[in-house]
Amino acid sequence: MPIIDNAVYVDGKRTPDPSSLSETCDLVRARHGFGWIGLYRPDPFELQSVADEFALHPLAVEDAQEGHQRPKIERYGGDRFVVLRPARYMDEQERVDFGEVDLFLGPDFVVAVRHAEAPDLKAVRARLEAEPKLLAAGPLAVLYAVADRVVDDYGPVVNGLENDIDEIEDQLFAGDSAVSQRIYELTREVITFQRAIAPLSGVLSQVRTEIDGQEDLIEVRRGLRDVLDHVVRIQERVEGFRVLLQNALTVNATLVGQRQNDQIEKLTRDSFEQGNQVKKVSSWAAIGFFPATLASIWGMNFEDMPELHWRYGYPVALLAMLTLGVVLYLSFKRRNWL
Repeated sequence: MPIIDNAVYVDGKRTPDPSSLSETCDLVRARHGFGWIGLYRPDPFELQSVADEFALHPLAVEDAQEGHQRPKIERYGGDRFVVLRPARYMDEQERVDFGEVDLFLGPDFVVAVRHAEAPDLKAVRARLEAEPKLLAAGPLAVLYAVADRVVDDYGPVVNGLENDIDEIEDQLFAGDSAVSQRIYELTREVITFQRAIAPLSGVLSQVRTEIDGQEDLIEVRRGLRDVLDHVVRIQERVEGFRVLLQNALTVNATLVGQRQNDQIEKLTRDSFEQGNQVKKVSSWAAIGFFPATLASIWGMNFEDMPELHWRYGYPVALLAMLTLGVVLYLSFKRRNWL
C-alpha cells in the first residue's frame, strides 16, 4: 500500500508509530489524539481499504479516486472533504504542471491523498512536528499547513509566467511569427491557473467561518487568514497576466495588419511604377510606329508608285513623320505618360 507516513499525535507530539491502519484507529481512541495518514497515488482498492477503516463517505472517496477535481470543501456529517490544486512551473517546457491533494478531515484523523509530485507533504509534516502548539489544534492545523504550502508553491509559478510574458513583449516588437502561438498557449496556462486558484478563497473563507469563536483554533484561524491574503494577491496578479496577454494578442494583430498593409502598399507602389514604365515604353513605341510605317510604305520598290517620282515627296514624308511624332509626344505628355 502506498502509505508514505502513518502517525498518531497527542497534544501536538508524535507518539510511537502504529504498524497498521487498524492499529492507527485503535491508538487514536486509546491515546485521545488524532491520526495522520499520507497516501501517494493509491489505486482504488488501496483507497477503499483506508475508507473502510475511517468510515469515509463513498461520494468523497469516489471524487478522490477519479481526481481532476476543482478546489472545493464538502461536509459529510462531522467529516470534511477538501480538494486543493497544487502547481509547479516547468521551466524547460515553459508550462504549468497541476496536481491534486485530497484531504479527508475527521474529528480525530486526517487522510491526505497526493496525486502528483508536488507539494512536498513530508516537509509540511516536519514543519508541524516542529510546532507542537499548532499541531495540537488537530486535523484543521494540517489543513492550514497543507494549504499554506500549496499557496507558497504558487509563487514560482507566478514568477515563471511573468517572465514568459516579458519575453512575449520582446517577441512582439521583434516581428517573431511564432509569438501568436506562444500567446495562445500561455493564455491557456493562465486560465487553467485561475481555475485552480479562484475557488480556493471560498474554501478557506468557509473553514474560517466554521471555526470562528473557537479559542483552541485561534492560531489556525489566523494562519488561514494569512493564506487567504496570499491567495487574493496571487489572484490579482494572475488576472493582470490575463489582461496583459489579451492586450498582447490585440497588439500582435495590429502589428500583423500593419505589416500586411505595408506589404500591400509596397506592392501597389511597385505596380504603379511598373505601370508608368509600361506607359513610357508604349508611348515611345507608338511615336516610333508612324515614322516606321511611312518609311516602310515609301521604301517598297514597286514601279507603279506615283509618289516615287513626285518632286516634293521626300520632304512631305519627313514632315509627316515629324508632325505625327510631335502630335503623339504632346498627347502622351499631357496624359503624364511621358
